[in-house]
Amino acid sequence: MSTKSIAGEFARRRKDLMAMLEPNSIAIVATAEEKIRSRDTHFAFRPDSDFFYLSGFAEPGAVLALVPGREHGEFVMFVRDKDREKEIWDGYREGPEGVMANYGADDAFPISDIDEILPGLMEGRERLYYSLGRDPEFDRQIMSWLNALRAKERSGAIPPGEFLDLDHYLHDLRLFKSSAEAKLMRTAGKISAQAHVRAMQMAKPGVYEYQLQAEIEHEFAKNGAHYPAYSSIVGSGPNGCILHYIENTQKMQDGDLVLIDAGCEYQMYAADITRTFPVNGKFTEPQKQVYNVVLEAQFAAIEATKPGNHWNAPHEAAVRVITQGLVNLGLLEGDVDELIEQTAYRDFYMHRTGHWLGMDVHDVGDYKVAGDWRVLEPGMCLTIEPGIYIAPDNQNVAEQWRGIGIRIEDDVLVTSDGCEILTADVPKTVADIEALMAQ
Repeated sequence: MSTKSIAGEFARRRKDLMAMLEPNSIAIVATAEEKIRSRDTHFAFRPDSDFFYLSGFAEPGAVLALVPGREHGEFVMFVRDKDREKEIWDGYREGPEGVMANYGADDAFPISDIDEILPGLMEGRERLYYSLGRDPEFDRQIMSWLNALRAKERSGAIPPGEFLDLDHYLHDLRLFKSSAEAKLMRTAGKISAQAHVRAMQMAKPGVYEYQLQAEIEHEFAKNGAHYPAYSSIVGSGPNGCILHYIENTQKMQDGDLVLIDAGCEYQMYAADITRTFPVNGKFTEPQKQVYNVVLEAQFAAIEATKPGNHWNAPHEAAVRVITQGLVNLGLLEGDVDELIEQTAYRDFYMHRTGHWLGMDVHDVGDYKVAGDWRVLEPGMCLTIEPGIYIAPDNQNVAEQWRGIGIRIEDDVLVTSDGCEILTADVPKTVADIEALMAQ
């Protein structure tokens, strides 16, 4: 789905945001600049998620302003001007005319003119909505425009009197996925699932972790997802106990597990999948026992992911199953309720069961409202990712358990009567994984 084919989606988002703002206000959002990687080369550019959510525009160094009620149009853009020589070297630019023709801007100006034009849009507006603190350099630019208007107050200039955080409003919109967004996330989930299946098929003793990473990311790219949504984690053996292990340099050994946490970014929307499986295609008995506890915890958490339950319900469900499982395996001793109250499970399960998912892999949205856990509603998308990690140097457990690290993660979309698993195409039962790897 191209940006232009869903132009109405972006227009709806802008309209919804402006309806949330106080009267006689202006909202300003800037996208990212290109970042130097080394000398005269740049990192691959990705636009700011908030900016793209409202505009669909993916060029660097741009600013948008929403000015509700403005006579000459409410959606104003500042973008790089057309430059034939730079376009020959670095690629096509839309320019102000292209942004108006193709992205629905009511007015568009060269970014070089922003100091002259944007303060005039701010003047007479009672409130300025902006995400302060994200970009210190642009923060200073915003303040310079405000101060310039304040300096002219005696001449009749009226600067905004209130400075309000835009994130509170914009991120609440982003938390609820539209049908168009859900479609993109399903595609991201399917591509990522295919990549995990391919990794299972390619794994064997003697293969390096980075070789599985290459298989995964090749599968992303060949299906139209140019980049991973985050640094791919391929941790075999004890590396699976390092939550954010990204070195991916070790040769995989017979008898070890490999934990892969990887997801693609498809048209600006992230997938996030984790699977853990045996390098040689066959779980050992201790690996299988721990794995099934994590899998049962994930099933319980997914069951708890439904409208009316609060955000923490899936985590509470997973913690109870994991704590009971650790007791059954002899890794913890005591009453399950007391162990949960003491958070004794945190020696083996030290992270939460999920996070919001969307344009950012750890997506925006409050987890609590007025001090209470947020209630789940249709359109919210989150990960469900319980795990058990038994450190290789843990002398308090029998040797057979040491170095086992397992996480199972899927992406789920809350529906009217439960949730939809967007990443269900990857096997995750012991039998299904072993059957796939035996083919």
